[in-house]
Amino acid sequence: MPALWDKAQTGWRWIWEGLVTDDCCDVCATTDEARSGAESTMAAWRVPEIRAAGASGLFLIAGFIALQQGASAVGTAFYIAALAIGGWTFMPETLKGLLRGQLGVGTLMTIAAAGAVALGELGEAATLAFLFSISEGLEGYALTRTRQGLRALLSLAPPEATLLRDGVQVVVDAVELQPGDLLLVRPGERIATDGVVRSGRSSLDNSAITGESVPVEVVPGTEVFAAAINGTGVLEVEVSARTQDNSLARVVRIVEEAQERKGVNQRIAQRVARPLVPGVMVVATGIAVAGSLLGDPSVWIHRALVVLVAAAPCAFAISVPVTVVAAIGAASRFGVLIKGGAALEALAGADIVALDKTGTLTRNEPKVIDVLPAPQVDEDDLLDVSAALEASSEHPLAAAIIAHRPARLIATDVEAVTGSGLIGNVEGSRCRLGKPSFIEPGPLGDDVTRLQEDGATVVMVEREGSLLGAIAVRDELRDEVPDVVSTLRSAPLKVGRVVMLTGDNERTATALGRAAGVDEVKAELLPEDKATVIEALQRGGRVAMVGDGVNDAPALATADVGIAMGAMGSDVAIETADVALMGQDLRHLPEAMIHAQRALRVMRQNLALSGAILLVLIPLAAAGTLGLATVVASHEIAELFVIVNGVRAGRRCP
Repeated sequence: MPALWDKAQTGWRWIWEGLVTDDCCDVCATTDEARSGAESTMAAWRVPEIRAAGASGLFLIAGFIALQQGASAVGTAFYIAALAIGGWTFMPETLKGLLRGQLGVGTLMTIAAAGAVALGELGEAATLAFLFSISEGLEGYALTRTRQGLRALLSLAPPEATLLRDGVQVVVDAVELQPGDLLLVRPGERIATDGVVRSGRSSLDNSAITGESVPVEVVPGTEVFAAAINGTGVLEVEVSARTQDNSLARVVRIVEEAQERKGVNQRIAQRVARPLVPGVMVVATGIAVAGSLLGDPSVWIHRALVVLVAAAPCAFAISVPVTVVAAIGAASRFGVLIKGGAALEALAGADIVALDKTGTLTRNEPKVIDVLPAPQVDEDDLLDVSAALEASSEHPLAAAIIAHRPARLIATDVEAVTGSGLIGNVEGSRCRLGKPSFIEPGPLGDDVTRLQEDGATVVMVEREGSLLGAIAVRDELRDEVPDVVSTLRSAPLKVGRVVMLTGDNERTATALGRAAGVDEVKAELLPEDKATVIEALQRGGRVAMVGDGVNDAPALATADVGIAMGAMGSDVAIETADVALMGQDLRHLPEAMIHAQRALRVMRQNLALSGAILLVLIPLAAAGTLGLATVVASHEIAELFVIVNGVRAGRRCP
């Protein structure tokens, strides 16, 4: 027995040191610790509740062996140790909750353990504490593993960076970087924080943050993001954000906040658990009192304790949170931010998908494809007037026209006519530029119609009431759009309708919609009109709206789930939408929806199993068929199943 006692003391010291050194679960772990690798930081034994459960189990076994050998005092001490260590995982929080008038699953377990001790069943109380501590440990491990996997994203950015100061290269810690600093990024290096390329040309691998495998070409003026891997060129990058405020840190912060938001199924679980706890306590008290009046009090009090434990909604309490956290964390790793359980469920349940055209279905890189001067008008004259007016505009079409012919004249008193075009003075002449509905095409009418039917947007230009001509601009569809639309309609998504929303004229929009394969086209819409269209679509089902997060903000806010496309580095896009696709590849949309549907199925499976467990255990416990240890063990098996099943939602769908 002394040897057994010595081993127990050694084990106790090891466990206690582990319990009081809770460094592994700190989500703000040091950079060096994060870089040691996700695998080491996610080891199960590093979760305090797991260590406590292990220690409680060791003492429980030691107590049983000691009692079998006749050492009752030592066995009792071991049982007390097992109860104390196992109870550490839930009893302190339970007692704090009781002081605040809060009841929970731990309340039932604490009362049951106390009752077992009062009845002299110390071993049964220790067993209950040990088994329940396992569930606490498994839940803690599942959540910690997912969150640490998310925080590991921060370790993708390098710990050091090379600065250029007065032409001299200086290596500094990345945390010291300030906006305005000039970074030197060599081939193969990762970018330490967000910035803008000031010198050099290269290609960047953004797969770690946007989920897209195709490298992105960068030139002076291109915005770049933390953790992107530089290709073969040398870049000089002006820092635009500190490491703690850059896009990568913002992604992690938003997802962690999103994990706290509750979805419908999570609220259902809590609505069931909240009244169930006090209700079960009343029923158990009634069984104990009525049974004691009619029979042996010890038998009925014990049975009441078993009912108390049998009705504990342990699996209900943890099934959905584990699934939500796992699913959101997994989505963030392939470039999709889902802002909470409610957004996850809304994404999974979308019946109609509305897609903005510019920047979502198209590449947002409009180019001039044709220039049609009016009779007796010189093409250069047409382009000079149009470029002068467009120089004052921020519209994407303006950039295309200026790229085709840089402005050589200066326009004054330029005014925008909302939804129509521009008016201004060019070399003393009153000029207008805008849609064919704003400026009559005249002799170019047939050509304008032809270009619109080919999917081009036509800009008309006139001077002093005389037509100068037309400029055709086209923003090409993304290559993946037809396949994405087809995937949305087919199994497993089976979206009922795919609708395109655009401010373009009817002919141009219809041509692009036909090429994209959408079911319906809504054209000539202002931003507020898009919100009205979304409201109309909602009468036919739940609507997911995909847009750029800025011009489409009203529609994104109106939809059942708003999805921002290409949101990397955009605060407005991320804050406006419920879901953000960080990259420019639209194939992430059906992938995210399939991922959400799979997570929703897992949630429902967990809720169904949790409810079935309660329906079976409570009557059997009340009838005296099941003992306390059997009931607790049944709960733990169910909890283990829902946790393992919930973690499945963290796997990326093939």
